[in-house]
Amino acid sequence: MIPTHAQHPNPRSRSRQRLDNVRYAIRDLASVADEVTKQGHKVLSLNVGDPNIFDFQTPPHLIEAVYKAMRENRNGYAPSPGIPEALESIRAEAARKGITTVQDVFVTSGASEAVDICLTALVNPGESILTPSPDYPLYSAVLCKLGIPVATYDLNEDDGWQPDLFDLQRKITSRTRALVLINPNNPTGALCSRRMLELVADLARRNNLVILADEIYDKLILNDDSEKDAHISIAALAPDVPVVTFGGLSKNYLAPGWRIGWGIVSGNTNAVKPYVEGIHRLLRARLCANHPEQYAIKAALDGPQDHLVETRAKLRARRDLTVQWCNSTPRMRCVSPRGAFYAFPSLEINEGDDVFVKELCRQKHVLVVHGSGFGQKPGSRHFRIVFLPDEPTLTKAYQSIADFMAERYK
Repeated sequence: MIPTHAQHPNPRSRSRQRLDNVRYAIRDLASVADEVTKQGHKVLSLNVGDPNIFDFQTPPHLIEAVYKAMRENRNGYAPSPGIPEALESIRAEAARKGITTVQDVFVTSGASEAVDICLTALVNPGESILTPSPDYPLYSAVLCKLGIPVATYDLNEDDGWQPDLFDLQRKITSRTRALVLINPNNPTGALCSRRMLELVADLARRNNLVILADEIYDKLILNDDSEKDAHISIAALAPDVPVVTFGGLSKNYLAPGWRIGWGIVSGNTNAVKPYVEGIHRLLRARLCANHPEQYAIKAALDGPQDHLVETRAKLRARRDLTVQWCNSTPRMRCVSPRGAFYAFPSLEINEGDDVFVKELCRQKHVLVVHGSGFGQKPGSRHFRIVFLPDEPTLTKAYQSIADFMAERYK
C-alpha cells in the first residue's frame, strides 16, 4: 500500500518546526536598523562584536603570512583537520595554557563551526547539554537545529555573573552529556575564578560530563595581571576530564572575517577517543577550513603579541567609561566586565527589553541587543552593550540612551 500524504507530512514543514526556535538576536535586529536607515538616519551599532569596524586593525604580520600563502598558491583544499604547522602551534598554545593531556587539535571555519561540529558529534536524541543563561545564542541555535531541547543553568548576577553552582548541579540529569562554559563570558564579560572552575570541573568529573570551554576572549582580560584577574583554562585544572577548548583568531587577533577557529580536545585518552573519531568524521565531511588564512595561526600564536597591549588598554578605558555611566544612570546598574568587550546592564523598566531596544533604535538611532535574546532569569531585563567604539562615540551613544530612558520611563 502506498502511504498517503497524511501519513508522511511535508518534510519542509517538519524542518520549519525544528527551526522555529532558532534565533540569533544579535543580527535579528537588522530589520529594525534597516527601517531607521531607510528613513535617512545613521544608526550607531553597539550590537556586533566586530573590532574591525572600529579603530582596531588586524596585526600586519598575520596579513603578511596569509598574503605569502596566497602568493605561493596555497589556495587549494587543506587537510581536513588543518595544516600541520597550524596544528603544531595550537598544541604549543595549549601547553602555554597549562593543558597537559591534549588528545587532538583541529582547525575550523571560525570557532562557531568548532562548536557546531563538537555538539553534533556528542549529543543524541533524548539527551541534553547544559548551557549558561545568559549565553551566546549560537549554542541554543545549534541545539535547536539538532532537535535537542535547550537546557540552561543560571549565572548569578549578584556574584559577578559566576555560574550558580547549586542551579547547575540540580539541572544535571541522567541524560545530560555536557556543560558549556563561556569564559570570559559573552554577553556579561564575566571571568570565572579559579575556585569556581575547580568546582565546575569536579561536578563534571562526578557526573561523567564533557566540558565545552569557549575561551575565544582569553587574552582580552581587562583588569590587572594579578592571579585573581588572570584567565585560567578549565582544561588545565582538570587534566582527567574530557574538555574541548575553543579558540580562534577572531577576537584576540582582530580577524573575525577570516573565520579561523580551533578546538583542543583534552582528558583521559580512553574517554575521549570515540568522541574524537566522531569529530573527525564531521571534519572530513565538510572538507576543510579556509586554507591560506590558516597560515596566520602560527604567525599569531608564535609571533609578536604587541597589539594586545594597546587593545587591552583601549578596552579597559572604554569599559570603565561604560560601567561608570551605567551605574550613574537611573533605572540601570551593571556588573563590571572583567574580560571581552561587552557589558550587560540590568534595566528597571515596565516593558520588555526587546521593546526597549527596538524603540531606542527607532527614536535615538542607537542599536544594542536585548537581554532576552541571550537568555536571562524570568522577570529580569537587560541589554548588551558592545563597548568597542572610541570614548567620544560611546559618550554620545550613552547620552542618547539616557535621554531615551528619561523621556520614556518618567
